[in-house]
Amino acid sequence: MSKEKSWKRLVEFARPFQKQIWGALFLLLLGTSAELAGPFLAKVMIDNHILAIQKPWYQLEERPQASAEKAVAIQDRYYMREDALQEAGLTRESVRGAEMTVLSEGATYYLMEGKLSENAQNTEKKFAPVEPENGRERFAVTTEAADGTETTLTGIKLTADEVLALYQNDVQPIIWLSVGYGALILLSACFNYIQILWLQTTAQRIIQRMRMKLFVHLQKLPVSFFDKTPVGSLVSRVSNDTEAIRELYVSVLATFVQNGIYLVGILIALFVLQPQLALFCCLTVPLLVALIYVYQKYSSRYYAVIRAKLGDMNATINEMIQNMTIVQAFRREKGVQEEFAQVNESYFKMRMKEINLESLLLRPAVDLIWKIALTVIIWYYGSASFHSVISFGALFAFVDYMGRFFEPINMIMNRLSQMQQATIAAARVFDILDTAPETEQAGKQIERPRGEVVFDQVSFAYNEDDYVLKNVSFTAKPGQTIALVGHTGSGKSSLMNLLLGFYPVTKGSILIDGQNMRKIDTHSLRSHVGLVLQDPFLFTGTIGFNIRMYDDAISDEDVVQAAKAVRADEFITRLPNGYEEPVVERGMTLSAGQRQLISFARALAADPAILILDEATASIDSETELAIQEALHVLSRGRTTFIIAHRLSTIQHADQILVLSRGEIVERGNHEELMAQDGLYQKMYQLQQGSVSVKLGG
Repeated sequence: MSKEKSWKRLVEFARPFQKQIWGALFLLLLGTSAELAGPFLAKVMIDNHILAIQKPWYQLEERPQASAEKAVAIQDRYYMREDALQEAGLTRESVRGAEMTVLSEGATYYLMEGKLSENAQNTEKKFAPVEPENGRERFAVTTEAADGTETTLTGIKLTADEVLALYQNDVQPIIWLSVGYGALILLSACFNYIQILWLQTTAQRIIQRMRMKLFVHLQKLPVSFFDKTPVGSLVSRVSNDTEAIRELYVSVLATFVQNGIYLVGILIALFVLQPQLALFCCLTVPLLVALIYVYQKYSSRYYAVIRAKLGDMNATINEMIQNMTIVQAFRREKGVQEEFAQVNESYFKMRMKEINLESLLLRPAVDLIWKIALTVIIWYYGSASFHSVISFGALFAFVDYMGRFFEPINMIMNRLSQMQQATIAAARVFDILDTAPETEQAGKQIERPRGEVVFDQVSFAYNEDDYVLKNVSFTAKPGQTIALVGHTGSGKSSLMNLLLGFYPVTKGSILIDGQNMRKIDTHSLRSHVGLVLQDPFLFTGTIGFNIRMYDDAISDEDVVQAAKAVRADEFITRLPNGYEEPVVERGMTLSAGQRQLISFARALAADPAILILDEATASIDSETELAIQEALHVLSRGRTTFIIAHRLSTIQHADQILVLSRGEIVERGNHEELMAQDGLYQKMYQLQQGSVSVKLGG
């Protein structure tokens, strides 16, 4: 599946939650805007208020009438800052005041007579005491400019109260701006918390919906699909791949939006600051686009293989765990370890290829582009700054913004790997969803059938012309018991798979009560068929649950009656919790015979019209077998029963026995008729009886 189609499908899954997603992204926008606005408030607070004390001050001859509250009294003299004069509508000439400068040295402030250049504010200062005036210590401050010229100003050392007086008109704005800055931080945190919670919840809902749809779709797939697909691979797609997609809706989406906003804001600031440098910054965009293209081209190949290798590893683990008894019994732990080591090593090598690609093309490559761009800027524009083409301050600010410009790009690039993983994982999930489900019969729903089953010239092949059944024809009357016998591979189980609709008939037809099976809804037919397999599977839950099997229409009394009919009630009632006894995975705490009896009860509790027993008595001891035979005689009345058996002693009561060989019916009749024919059935029966005699004799 192409990336474009995968993205369209991902959008379709998110469409029902688009309001929540847009709401979360809007909150992300608000949170990011609040976060970006914070430094602007800090800039205003620092430049206009905290450092504003270093602006020119003017000594007044008398306290001004206008804006008198902005005049600061020190030693019976009044001082006003330059910006306060402008706000009051006054000029230096109108107040005829001497210009003053406030110098800071650490935590000490000095009020000096005269003007000091801006560049001298941050240069080294030399302080020397001079003759006191009016009982107040005075100091001479000497500064040296960049061109070597020295400037000396005299003044007084300010007390803490006097410094506070100079700040008296800035305290309230600083408090309000600090409160505003804190409010923006709080708002940003609240918006980000809500959007993360909202986006995470929405992503979980999307993945929950996707997993549910995938799980339901798996149940609709034909049995042939599961014959060819490892269980571990399917589990990996339902769990690991959907989890990778979840990261797309949470981390990748949020990172792209948030850092995209940062990039736009920084680009605007760059163009406001210096358009020429901003255009130079934009020249790096094609390089970044090319970098992303190369990364996506190669990483998509690696991630496709990685996800497949992960599925193979899960399949190996699943196979090993399911067959642990065989592995340990035959001491094959080392062989299994070597097999898993090979799969694990293959996965490791592919992962390393992906890591090498990521390590080369993501952050290191972006950092290289950033360093080259920075070098060019400093080399060219740094020298130009000496000719006043661009100020040092603008160059410094631009370098700082360039660093901020590439940081969001790095964040986005770091998320590209997750985006690629999610894209590949989505393609794997959608491949399953696009797998054609079991063919829905265009036929009608049927009520409980009488049970007449007719195979009319049925032929079947799993692969093209390799037929496993050839022109099979027989009729099962309602209430009859039909036994299928033959050597392994003769086609017995294939006949029952066709009857259950697991596979379509290649040639011929199957009739149920005179209706062609192709015209009957398969799911409707299966609701009237009971199945007991040779290797019974019990689900995690209780014994009662395993007999009921999600069918709430089956009452507790029905469960008990079904168990009694197959003599399972005898051992169930001896368990500590009876029918509420917990069943672990696969029912491994129960014996094979007990599991088989429960599976019998499960089939009979559903009251099927057609009963299929596929080697159902193979795991039952002789005593239990006799009890089941008695129950089957009763339960088969009114039901058409098909028995696949190797132990011929269990089918002597069958109304009709079909002997298959290489996909064809070679003999048919009841037990007595077949024994009289001196054919394949008689040889099989005598062989089994002889083997039993030898065994008993030994």
